Amino acid sequence: MSQTRHVPVMLQRCLDLLAPALEEPAPGGGAPVVVDCTLGLGGHSEALLTRFPEARLVALDRDTEALRLAGERLAPFGDRATLVHAVYDELPGVLGRLGIPSVQGVLFDLGVSSMQLDEADRGFAYAQDAPLDMRMDQTTGISAAEVLNTYPAGELVRILRAYGEEKQAKRIVSAVVREREKEPFTTSARLVELIRDSLPQAAKRTGGNPAKRTFQALRIEVNGELAVLERAVPAAVAALAVGGRIAVLSYHSLEDRLVKHVLAAGAATTAPPGLPVVPEEYQPRLKLLTRGAELPTEEEVTENRRAAPARLRGAQRIREDVS
Repeated sequence: MSQTRHVPVMLQRCLDLLAPALEEPAPGGGAPVVVDCTLGLGGHSEALLTRFPEARLVALDRDTEALRLAGERLAPFGDRATLVHAVYDELPGVLGRLGIPSVQGVLFDLGVSSMQLDEADRGFAYAQDAPLDMRMDQTTGISAAEVLNTYPAGELVRILRAYGEEKQAKRIVSAVVREREKEPFTTSARLVELIRDSLPQAAKRTGGNPAKRTFQALRIEVNGELAVLERAVPAAVAALAVGGRIAVLSYHSLEDRLVKHVLAAGAATTAPPGLPVVPEEYQPRLKLLTRGAELPTEEEVTENRRAAPARLRGAQRIREDVS
């Protein structure tokens, strides 16, 4: 499989956001540490190691195949790169095992990696027929087919509405329940066809492939993505040394909303209203580095259509936690 097709999203902007924290030695004079929480094929990691020659990288991925391929790509950097099989909410445990008390940079590139979309047998893409798997870590957990075939109808409706923002969830689930009684779902093409047949004409005319929202919802459920992210972003902020920076690329409104909430909360005072002087423990921990969410340029979207939905937010740690 060629790695050249993998184009990291908003790469230059991510590097520039993290640069001030990674161009200086860590407190105490050691090498600055940057964590790539979503290694994928290693495009962002390779660029981080290249641009910041003093930095040490810790990279996480739950996908064993991604770790293997990225390991080949990052081999020239030797022991500057430490690759770990882990989900990104496991960051505190990973850093603890490596004896790293705090880090200078954290990068999240959320969503599905190019490799997962492009490898047909993973079942992430609705444009090609494949087994309905969708597990980012194929060594554990339940597949999308199991979710479709075994979840009660009410739970499926909830998932499609909450994770896919699918207005036609009831129609789609009614059809799924009817069809799975005849024969369990195993492949993506049958599901795509069922969704097309279930939707009213007006719903098919807007928003691209009508199966997109259902596939997103199933993927989030199978991988527990939002629950993991809800734990991971606060953990990453907590791991930052003062002066450290975090950059997060999201690809749909659910992710972006969650990231926005965590960073905005960190950048706000927690003092009760009306205090004449705000004590240290109530001062913001973070300074926001982006005004709202930054979008990719038109040129980038033209070159890399997968960048189109990207939203980038960044923040800097400005004080220690006061216990």
